[in-house]
Amino acid sequence: MDRQLQIQILLDHYERPRHRGKLQDADVRMPGGNPGCGDVVTIHLKGAEDHSHIEDVTYEGEGCTISMAAASMILEEVHEKNLTMDEILRMDYNEMIDKLGRQIVASRPKCATLGLGTLKAAIRKYQKDRRLDAAGVERPDDGDGLVFGEGAEAAARRDGE
Repeated sequence: MDRQLQIQILLDHYERPRHRGKLQDADVRMPGGNPGCGDVVTIHLKGAEDHSHIEDVTYEGEGCTISMAAASMILEEVHEKNLTMDEILRMDYNEMIDKLGRQIVASRPKCATLGLGTLKAAIRKYQKDRRLDAAGVERPDDGDGLVFGEGAEAAARRDGE
């Protein structure tokens, strides 16, 4: 695929994101971020009845063109190919960079892989929660431990006290 086509695909996903928005009945809500440039992605994941596939997955976020387009692209692939959770966990970050265009994202690999990394974290949490449920262990309500936006400064002060 030539460079210009890769750029057009990235821009299309940035301007017309796929699977963007909240998922009200999500089993997992997993935030992820790239402190280097301020990109933030939250993955909302709903597991399928077989617990190996994904019934639905969406994302929300703010950030650069590359991070937002990459999140849209990976979720589109998950939906179109009906990938299992294990298949997603085996996905290689370098393959993601190649799909986006190695020359285009060469200086921004963290932006390019933020969506995939956050999706993998959401899957690992889903699988861990299922194991705990199967073992009859009550899950702690630890939240996600991350606070963004207006409440972040107050939360940081509160945690430091």
